[in-house]
Amino acid sequence: MDTVLIIVNVAVLLLLMYGLYQMQKKHVSFSKRVFTGLGLGLIFGFILHFIYGVESEVTGKSIEWFNIVGNGYVKLLQMIVMPLVFISIVGAFTKLKLTKNIGKISVLVIGLLLGTTAISAAIGIGSALGFGLDGIELTEGEEEAARNAALEERAAGVENMTIPQQILELFPANPFQDLTGARATSTIGVVIFAAFIGIAYLGVKRKEPEHAEFFARIIDTVYAVVMRIVTMILRLTPYGILAIITRVAATSNYDAIVKLGKFVIASYVALILMFIVHLLLLSFVKLNPFNYVKKALPTLTFAFTSRTSAGTLPMTIKTQTKDLGVSEGIANFAGSFGLTIGQNGCAGIYPAMLAVMVAPAAGIDPTSIGFIVSLILVVAISSFGVAGVGGGATFAALIVLSVMNLPIAIVGLLISVEPLIDMGRTALNVSGAMTSGVLTSKATGEFEHQIYQQSEIVEG
Repeated sequence: MDTVLIIVNVAVLLLLMYGLYQMQKKHVSFSKRVFTGLGLGLIFGFILHFIYGVESEVTGKSIEWFNIVGNGYVKLLQMIVMPLVFISIVGAFTKLKLTKNIGKISVLVIGLLLGTTAISAAIGIGSALGFGLDGIELTEGEEEAARNAALEERAAGVENMTIPQQILELFPANPFQDLTGARATSTIGVVIFAAFIGIAYLGVKRKEPEHAEFFARIIDTVYAVVMRIVTMILRLTPYGILAIITRVAATSNYDAIVKLGKFVIASYVALILMFIVHLLLLSFVKLNPFNYVKKALPTLTFAFTSRTSAGTLPMTIKTQTKDLGVSEGIANFAGSFGLTIGQNGCAGIYPAMLAVMVAPAAGIDPTSIGFIVSLILVVAISSFGVAGVGGGATFAALIVLSVMNLPIAIVGLLISVEPLIDMGRTALNVSGAMTSGVLTSKATGEFEHQIYQQSEIVEG
Protein backbone atom coordinates (compact mmCIF):
# COMPACT_ATOMS: atom_id res chain seq x y z
CA MET A 1 0.00 0.00 0.00
CA ASP A 2 2.81 2.39 0.91
CA THR A 3 4.48 1.77 -2.44
CA VAL A 4 1.31 2.78 -4.27
CA LEU A 5 1.04 6.00 -2.26
CA ILE A 6 4.69 6.83 -2.97
CA ILE A 7 4.12 6.30 -6.69
CA VAL A 8 1.06 8.56 -6.53
CA ASN A 9 3.05 11.30 -4.76
CA VAL A 10 5.87 11.11 -7.32
CA ALA A 11 3.29 11.19 -10.13
CA VAL A 12 1.75 14.35 -8.66
CA LEU A 13 5.17 16.02 -8.55
CA LEU A 14 5.81 15.04 -12.19
CA LEU A 15 2.40 16.44 -13.13
CA LEU A 16 3.20 19.76 -11.44
CA MET A 17 6.55 19.84 -13.25
CA TYR A 18 4.75 19.25 -16.53
CA GLY A 19 2.53 22.23 -15.75
CA LEU A 20 5.63 24.40 -15.26
CA TYR A 21 7.00 23.10 -18.56
CA GLN A 22 3.81 24.11 -20.34
CA MET A 23 4.16 27.60 -18.86
CA GLN A 24 7.68 27.74 -20.29
CA LYS A 25 6.43 26.67 -23.73
CA LYS A 26 3.88 29.49 -23.59
CA HIS A 27 6.73 31.93 -22.81
CA VAL A 28 5.46 32.82 -19.34
CA SER A 29 8.13 34.99 -17.68
CA PHE A 30 10.88 33.34 -15.67
CA SER A 31 9.95 35.07 -12.39
CA LYS A 32 6.30 34.01 -12.70
CA ARG A 33 7.32 30.40 -13.25
CA VAL A 34 9.66 30.55 -10.23
CA PHE A 35 6.91 31.83 -7.94
CA THR A 36 4.40 29.39 -9.40
CA GLY A 37 6.80 26.57 -8.51
CA LEU A 38 7.17 28.02 -5.02
CA GLY A 39 3.40 28.25 -4.50
CA LEU A 40 2.69 24.77 -5.87
CA GLY A 41 5.47 23.32 -3.71
CA LEU A 42 4.07 24.92 -0.56
CA ILE A 43 0.57 23.61 -1.24
CA PHE A 44 1.73 20.11 -2.18
CA GLY A 45 4.11 19.95 0.81
CA PHE A 46 1.40 21.04 3.27
CA ILE A 47 -0.95 18.40 1.86
CA LEU A 48 1.67 15.67 2.30
CA HIS A 49 2.36 16.88 5.85
CA PHE A 50 -1.36 16.91 6.69
CA ILE A 51 -2.10 13.47 5.23
CA TYR A 52 0.99 11.48 6.23
CA GLY A 53 2.90 13.50 8.85
CA VAL A 54 6.64 14.00 9.21
CA GLU A 55 7.52 10.55 10.57
CA SER A 56 5.61 8.57 7.95
CA GLU A 57 7.59 6.20 5.73
CA VAL A 58 5.48 7.39 2.80
CA THR A 59 6.66 10.95 3.35
CA GLY A 60 10.28 9.90 3.77
CA LYS A 61 10.38 7.69 0.67
CA SER A 62 8.50 10.24 -1.42
CA ILE A 63 10.97 12.96 -0.42
CA GLU A 64 13.85 10.70 -1.45
CA TRP A 65 12.44 10.68 -4.98
CA PHE A 66 11.68 14.41 -4.88
CA ASN A 67 15.33 15.01 -3.94
CA ILE A 68 16.41 13.76 -7.35
CA VAL A 69 14.91 16.97 -8.71
CA GLY A 70 15.59 19.33 -5.80
CA ASN A 71 19.00 18.22 -4.58
CA GLY A 72 19.97 17.28 -8.11
CA TYR A 73 19.38 20.87 -9.20
CA VAL A 74 21.44 22.22 -6.30
CA LYS A 75 24.29 19.84 -7.14
CA LEU A 76 24.27 21.01 -10.75
CA LEU A 77 24.62 24.60 -9.56
CA GLN A 78 27.41 23.64 -7.17
CA MET A 79 29.11 21.77 -10.02
CA ILE A 80 29.58 24.95 -12.03
CA VAL A 81 30.51 27.30 -9.14
CA MET A 82 34.30 26.82 -9.22
CA PRO A 83 34.68 26.86 -13.03
CA LEU A 84 32.45 29.95 -13.18
CA VAL A 85 34.40 31.87 -10.52
CA PHE A 86 37.77 30.94 -12.00
CA ILE A 87 37.07 31.66 -15.66
CA SER A 88 35.06 34.82 -14.98
CA ILE A 89 37.78 36.49 -12.94
CA VAL A 90 40.57 35.49 -15.34
CA GLY A 91 38.32 36.67 -18.19
CA ALA A 92 37.84 40.02 -16.47
CA PHE A 93 41.60 40.57 -16.72
CA THR A 94 41.84 39.48 -20.36
CA LYS A 95 39.00 41.84 -21.22
CA LEU A 96 40.71 44.67 -19.29
CA LYS A 97 37.72 45.24 -17.05
CA LEU A 98 39.43 45.03 -13.67
CA THR A 99 42.98 46.20 -14.20
CA LYS A 100 42.59 49.87 -13.32
CA ASN A 101 40.39 49.43 -10.26
CA ILE A 102 41.27 46.01 -8.85
CA GLY A 103 42.62 47.40 -5.55
CA LYS A 104 39.69 49.74 -5.10
CA ILE A 105 37.22 47.00 -6.02
CA SER A 106 38.65 44.55 -3.47
CA VAL A 107 38.63 47.14 -0.68
CA LEU A 108 35.10 48.30 -1.48
CA VAL A 109 33.61 44.80 -1.73
CA ILE A 110 35.20 43.54 1.48
CA GLY A 111 34.53 46.84 3.28
CA LEU A 112 30.85 46.79 2.33
CA LEU A 113 30.46 43.14 3.36
CA LEU A 114 32.07 43.74 6.76
CA GLY A 115 30.28 47.07 7.27
CA THR A 116 26.85 45.62 6.57
CA THR A 117 27.65 42.69 8.85
CA ALA A 118 28.36 45.13 11.69
CA ILE A 119 25.01 46.82 11.00
CA SER A 120 23.25 43.44 10.92
CA ALA A 121 24.82 42.54 14.27
CA ALA A 122 23.44 45.77 15.78
CA ILE A 123 19.99 44.95 14.35
CA GLY A 124 20.20 41.40 15.74
CA ILE A 125 21.06 42.77 19.19
CA GLY A 126 18.16 45.22 19.03
CA SER A 127 15.71 42.52 17.96
CA ALA A 128 16.79 40.11 20.72
CA LEU A 129 16.47 42.85 23.34
CA GLY A 130 13.23 44.18 21.91
CA PHE A 131 11.55 40.78 22.00
CA GLY A 132 12.99 39.99 25.41
CA LEU A 133 14.61 36.74 24.25
CA ASP A 134 16.19 34.69 27.02
CA GLY A 135 18.24 31.51 26.49
CA ILE A 136 17.26 30.22 29.94
CA GLU A 137 13.71 29.61 28.68
CA LEU A 138 14.91 27.02 26.15
CA THR A 139 14.65 23.33 27.02
CA GLU A 140 16.92 20.47 25.98
CA GLY A 141 15.53 17.25 24.53
CA GLU A 142 17.36 14.16 23.24
CA GLU A 143 18.00 15.66 19.81
CA GLU A 144 19.27 18.94 21.28
CA ALA A 145 21.54 17.06 23.72
CA ALA A 146 23.07 15.05 20.88
CA ARG A 147 23.63 18.23 18.86
CA ASN A 148 25.35 19.96 21.76
CA ALA A 149 27.64 16.97 22.34
CA ALA A 150 28.80 17.23 18.74
CA LEU A 151 29.17 21.00 18.97
CA GLU A 152 31.41 20.77 22.03
CA GLU A 153 33.96 18.78 20.01
CA ARG A 154 33.96 21.32 17.19
CA ALA A 155 34.03 24.27 19.58
CA ALA A 156 37.45 23.14 20.80
CA GLY A 157 38.83 23.63 17.29
CA VAL A 158 37.17 27.02 16.98
CA GLU A 159 38.57 28.26 20.30
CA ASN A 160 42.10 27.24 19.31
CA MET A 161 42.06 29.10 15.97
CA THR A 162 43.07 32.76 16.09
CA ILE A 163 41.85 35.42 13.66
CA PRO A 164 45.22 35.49 11.82
CA GLN A 165 45.02 31.70 11.44
CA GLN A 166 41.51 32.01 10.05
CA ILE A 167 42.67 34.62 7.53
CA LEU A 168 45.62 32.42 6.56
CA GLU A 169 43.13 29.65 5.70
CA LEU A 170 41.85 31.82 2.85
CA PHE A 171 45.11 31.43 0.88
CA PRO A 172 45.34 28.58 -1.65
CA ALA A 173 48.20 26.19 -0.91
CA ASN A 174 46.91 23.84 -3.61
CA PRO A 175 44.71 25.68 -6.12
CA PHE A 176 43.82 22.47 -7.96
CA GLN A 177 42.47 21.03 -4.73
CA ASP A 178 40.49 24.24 -4.20
CA LEU A 179 38.98 23.90 -7.67
CA THR A 180 37.33 20.71 -6.34
CA GLY A 181 35.81 22.65 -3.43
CA ALA A 182 37.71 20.51 -0.92
CA ARG A 183 38.03 23.26 1.72
CA ALA A 184 35.49 25.57 3.30
CA THR A 185 37.53 28.47 1.92
CA SER A 186 38.02 26.97 -1.53
CA THR A 187 35.99 29.67 -3.29
CA ILE A 188 38.19 32.49 -1.99
CA GLY A 189 41.25 30.37 -2.77
CA VAL A 190 40.11 30.08 -6.38
CA VAL A 191 39.50 33.85 -6.53
CA ILE A 192 43.05 34.55 -5.34
CA PHE A 193 44.54 31.99 -7.75
CA ALA A 194 42.56 33.40 -10.68
CA ALA A 195 43.67 36.94 -9.78
CA PHE A 196 47.32 35.84 -9.84
CA ILE A 197 46.82 34.32 -13.29
CA GLY A 198 45.16 37.54 -14.45
CA ILE A 199 48.02 39.68 -13.16
CA ALA A 200 50.54 37.33 -14.78
CA TYR A 201 48.62 37.65 -18.06
CA LEU A 202 49.03 41.43 -17.94
CA GLY A 203 52.79 41.01 -17.56
CA VAL A 204 52.95 38.62 -20.50
CA LYS A 205 50.84 41.00 -22.58
CA ARG A 206 53.45 43.74 -22.19
CA LYS A 207 56.41 41.53 -23.12
CA GLU A 208 54.94 38.82 -25.39
CA PRO A 209 51.67 40.16 -26.83
CA GLU A 210 51.25 37.26 -29.27
CA HIS A 211 51.18 34.70 -26.42
CA ALA A 212 48.82 36.90 -24.42
CA GLU A 213 46.45 37.21 -27.38
CA PHE A 214 46.37 33.42 -27.82
CA PHE A 215 45.71 32.95 -24.08
CA ALA A 216 42.90 35.52 -24.17
CA ARG A 217 41.19 33.69 -27.04
CA ILE A 218 41.32 30.43 -25.08
CA ILE A 219 39.81 32.11 -22.01
CA ASP A 220 37.06 33.74 -24.10
CA THR A 221 36.16 30.36 -25.62
CA VAL A 222 36.06 28.57 -22.26
CA TYR A 223 34.07 31.46 -20.77
CA ALA A 224 31.43 31.16 -23.51
CA VAL A 225 31.07 27.42 -22.87
CA VAL A 226 30.85 27.82 -19.08
CA MET A 227 28.21 30.55 -19.38
CA ARG A 228 26.21 28.32 -21.72
CA ILE A 229 26.25 25.60 -19.06
CA VAL A 230 25.09 28.15 -16.46
CA THR A 231 22.21 29.18 -18.73
CA MET A 232 21.15 25.55 -19.21
CA ILE A 233 21.13 24.90 -15.46
CA LEU A 234 19.32 28.11 -14.53
CA ARG A 235 16.44 27.18 -16.82
CA LEU A 236 15.71 24.33 -14.40
CA THR A 237 15.16 26.74 -11.49
CA PRO A 238 11.32 26.54 -11.31
CA TYR A 239 11.46 22.73 -11.13
CA GLY A 240 14.20 22.77 -8.49
CA ILE A 241 12.31 25.24 -6.31
CA LEU A 242 9.11 23.18 -6.65
CA ALA A 243 10.82 20.04 -5.33
CA ILE A 244 12.84 21.80 -2.62
CA ILE A 245 9.94 23.76 -1.11
CA THR A 246 7.72 20.66 -1.24
CA ARG A 247 10.28 18.88 0.94
CA VAL A 248 10.54 21.82 3.33
CA ALA A 249 6.75 22.14 3.76
CA ALA A 250 6.26 18.38 4.13
CA THR A 251 9.01 17.75 6.69
CA SER A 252 9.05 20.89 8.87
CA ASN A 253 8.41 20.45 12.61
CA TYR A 254 5.53 22.89 13.03
CA ASP A 255 5.07 22.10 16.74
CA ALA A 256 8.66 23.16 17.43
CA ILE A 257 8.19 26.27 15.32
CA VAL A 258 5.19 27.26 17.42
CA LYS A 259 7.09 26.50 20.65
CA LEU A 260 10.00 28.71 19.62
CA GLY A 261 7.76 31.13 17.78
CA LYS A 262 9.06 34.25 19.53
CA PHE A 263 12.63 33.49 18.49
CA VAL A 264 11.55 32.75 14.91
CA ILE A 265 9.57 36.01 14.70
CA ALA A 266 12.41 38.05 16.26
CA SER A 267 14.86 36.51 13.77
CA TYR A 268 12.72 37.36 10.75
CA VAL A 269 12.06 40.88 12.01
CA ALA A 270 15.84 41.39 12.17
CA LEU A 271 16.34 39.81 8.73
CA ILE A 272 13.68 42.01 7.15
CA LEU A 273 15.07 45.15 8.78
CA MET A 274 18.54 44.35 7.42
CA PHE A 275 17.09 43.78 3.95
CA ILE A 276 15.52 47.24 4.23
CA VAL A 277 19.01 48.57 5.05
CA HIS A 278 20.21 47.09 1.75
CA LEU A 279 17.43 48.95 -0.05
CA LEU A 280 18.27 52.19 1.76
CA LEU A 281 21.91 51.87 0.69
CA LEU A 282 20.78 51.53 -2.92
CA SER A 283 18.49 54.53 -2.52
CA PHE A 284 21.40 56.51 -1.08
CA VAL A 285 23.29 56.14 -4.37
CA LYS A 286 20.13 57.12 -6.28
CA LEU A 287 19.12 53.65 -7.50
CA ASN A 288 15.49 52.55 -7.47
CA PRO A 289 15.17 49.90 -4.72
CA PHE A 290 11.98 48.51 -6.27
CA ASN A 291 13.92 47.54 -9.39
CA TYR A 292 16.38 45.68 -7.18
CA VAL A 293 13.61 43.80 -5.36
CA LYS A 294 11.88 42.81 -8.59
CA LYS A 295 15.04 41.56 -10.28
CA ALA A 296 16.68 39.97 -7.25
CA LEU A 297 13.55 38.16 -6.03
CA PRO A 298 13.90 34.95 -8.11
CA THR A 299 17.51 34.55 -6.94
CA LEU A 300 16.61 35.34 -3.32
CA THR A 301 13.71 32.90 -3.55
CA PHE A 302 16.04 30.12 -4.61
CA ALA A 303 18.50 31.03 -1.85
CA PHE A 304 15.59 30.97 0.62
CA THR A 305 14.33 27.55 -0.43
CA SER A 306 17.69 25.85 -1.02
CA ARG A 307 19.58 27.27 2.00
CA THR A 308 22.84 27.31 0.06
CA SER A 309 24.74 30.50 -0.78
CA ALA A 310 27.31 28.51 -2.77
CA GLY A 311 24.65 26.81 -4.86
CA THR A 312 23.04 30.18 -5.50
CA LEU A 313 26.30 31.73 -6.77
CA PRO A 314 25.63 31.22 -10.52
CA MET A 315 22.25 32.94 -10.09
CA THR A 316 23.84 35.66 -7.92
CA ILE A 317 26.36 36.49 -10.65
CA LYS A 318 23.79 36.26 -13.44
CA THR A 319 21.38 38.59 -11.62
CA GLN A 320 24.11 41.16 -11.00
CA THR A 321 25.43 41.18 -14.57
CA LYS A 322 22.32 40.59 -16.69
CA ASP A 323 19.69 42.34 -14.54
CA LEU A 324 21.43 44.83 -12.23
CA GLY A 325 24.10 46.25 -14.55
CA VAL A 326 27.16 45.12 -12.55
CA SER A 327 30.36 44.35 -14.47
CA GLU A 328 31.37 40.68 -14.69
CA GLY A 329 34.56 41.06 -12.67
CA ILE A 330 32.90 42.92 -9.79
CA ALA A 331 29.94 40.53 -9.78
CA ASN A 332 32.32 37.60 -9.36
CA PHE A 333 34.36 39.33 -6.66
CA ALA A 334 31.23 40.29 -4.70
CA GLY A 335 29.53 36.92 -5.14
CA SER A 336 32.63 34.89 -4.29
CA PHE A 337 33.76 36.94 -1.30
CA GLY A 338 30.15 37.05 -0.10
CA LEU A 339 30.25 33.27 0.38
CA THR A 340 32.90 33.46 3.09
CA ILE A 341 33.20 37.05 4.33
CA GLY A 342 30.60 39.22 6.00
CA GLN A 343 27.50 37.08 5.65
CA ASN A 344 24.82 39.42 6.98
CA GLY A 345 22.42 36.69 8.11
CA CYS A 346 24.60 33.77 9.20
CA ALA A 347 27.62 35.66 10.52
CA GLY A 348 25.88 38.89 11.58
CA ILE A 349 22.34 38.67 12.94
CA TYR A 350 22.35 35.07 14.21
CA PRO A 351 25.44 35.02 16.47
CA ALA A 352 24.60 38.50 17.80
CA MET A 353 21.12 37.36 18.85
CA LEU A 354 22.45 34.22 20.54
CA ALA A 355 25.08 36.20 22.44
CA VAL A 356 22.41 38.54 23.83
CA MET A 357 20.22 35.57 24.82
CA VAL A 358 22.94 33.80 26.86
CA ALA A 359 24.67 36.87 28.31
CA PRO A 360 22.50 36.96 31.49
CA ALA A 361 23.41 33.31 32.22
CA ALA A 362 27.08 34.37 32.22
CA GLY A 363 26.36 37.29 34.58
CA ILE A 364 26.60 39.93 31.84
CA ASP A 365 24.13 42.74 31.27
CA PRO A 366 23.26 42.52 27.53
CA THR A 367 22.06 46.13 27.52
CA SER A 368 25.42 47.59 28.61
CA ILE A 369 27.12 49.76 25.98
CA GLY A 370 30.47 48.02 26.54
CA PHE A 371 28.99 44.58 25.83
CA ILE A 372 27.09 45.77 22.74
CA VAL A 373 30.10 47.54 21.19
CA SER A 374 32.38 44.58 21.92
CA LEU A 375 29.86 42.15 20.43
CA ILE A 376 29.46 44.15 17.22
CA LEU A 377 33.24 44.34 16.76
CA VAL A 378 33.71 40.62 17.46
CA VAL A 379 30.91 39.69 15.04
CA ALA A 380 32.33 41.87 12.25
CA ILE A 381 35.90 40.64 12.67
CA SER A 382 34.93 37.00 13.14
CA SER A 383 32.79 37.06 9.99
CA PHE A 384 36.01 37.52 8.00
CA GLY A 385 37.28 34.14 9.14
CA VAL A 386 34.12 32.07 9.54
CA ALA A 387 34.89 29.97 6.48
CA GLY A 388 38.27 29.10 7.92
CA VAL A 389 36.58 26.78 10.40
CA GLY A 390 33.89 25.35 8.18
CA GLY A 391 31.52 28.20 7.43
CA GLY A 392 27.84 28.63 8.23
CA ALA A 393 25.79 30.13 11.01
CA THR A 394 26.67 27.43 13.52
CA PHE A 395 30.40 28.09 13.30
CA ALA A 396 29.87 31.84 13.25
CA ALA A 397 27.93 31.49 16.50
CA LEU A 398 30.57 29.20 18.02
CA ILE A 399 33.35 31.67 17.23
CA VAL A 400 31.49 34.68 18.63
CA LEU A 401 30.28 32.90 21.77
CA SER A 402 33.74 31.46 22.41
CA VAL A 403 35.52 34.81 21.97
CA MET A 404 32.97 36.50 24.27
CA ASN A 405 33.34 33.68 26.86
CA LEU A 406 29.64 32.81 26.64
CA PRO A 407 28.06 29.33 26.88
CA ILE A 408 27.68 27.59 23.50
CA ALA A 409 24.90 25.16 24.46
CA ILE A 410 22.22 27.53 23.11
CA VAL A 411 23.34 26.73 19.54
CA GLY A 412 22.14 23.14 19.90
CA LEU A 413 18.89 24.10 21.64
CA LEU A 414 17.61 25.81 18.49
CA ILE A 415 18.11 22.84 16.18
CA SER A 416 14.38 22.29 15.64
CA VAL A 417 13.84 25.72 14.04
CA GLU A 418 17.30 26.00 12.48
CA PRO A 419 16.13 25.08 8.93
CA LEU A 420 13.32 27.65 8.95
CA ILE A 421 15.54 30.51 10.13
CA ASP A 422 18.42 29.42 7.90
CA MET A 423 16.21 30.00 4.86
CA GLY A 424 15.90 33.70 5.65
CA ARG A 425 19.56 33.98 6.68
CA THR A 426 20.75 32.52 3.37
CA ALA A 427 18.57 34.88 1.34
CA LEU A 428 19.95 37.84 3.30
CA ASN A 429 23.53 36.63 2.76
CA VAL A 430 22.95 36.58 -1.00
CA SER A 431 21.27 39.99 -0.94
CA GLY A 432 24.26 41.39 0.94
CA ALA A 433 26.64 40.06 -1.70
CA MET A 434 24.56 41.47 -4.57
CA THR A 435 24.15 44.84 -2.84
CA SER A 436 27.91 45.10 -2.33
CA GLY A 437 28.39 44.30 -6.02
CA VAL A 438 25.95 46.98 -7.15
CA LEU A 439 27.40 49.64 -4.82
CA THR A 440 30.99 48.80 -5.79
CA SER A 441 30.16 48.85 -9.50
CA LYS A 442 28.46 52.22 -9.07
CA ALA A 443 31.44 53.65 -7.14
CA THR A 444 34.00 52.53 -9.72
CA GLY A 445 32.04 53.69 -12.75
CA GLU A 446 31.58 50.15 -14.09
CA PHE A 447 27.80 50.24 -13.82
CA GLU A 448 25.18 49.99 -16.59
CA HIS A 449 22.24 52.20 -15.56
CA GLN A 450 20.20 51.16 -18.58
CA ILE A 451 20.36 47.48 -17.59
CA TYR A 452 19.40 48.28 -13.98
CA GLN A 453 16.43 50.37 -15.09
CA GLN A 454 15.00 47.94 -17.65
CA SER A 455 11.80 46.30 -16.44
CA GLU A 456 12.23 42.74 -17.72
CA ILE A 457 14.31 40.02 -16.03
CA VAL A 458 16.74 38.35 -18.44
CA GLU A 459 16.30 34.56 -18.53
CA GLY A 460 19.54 32.62 -18.45
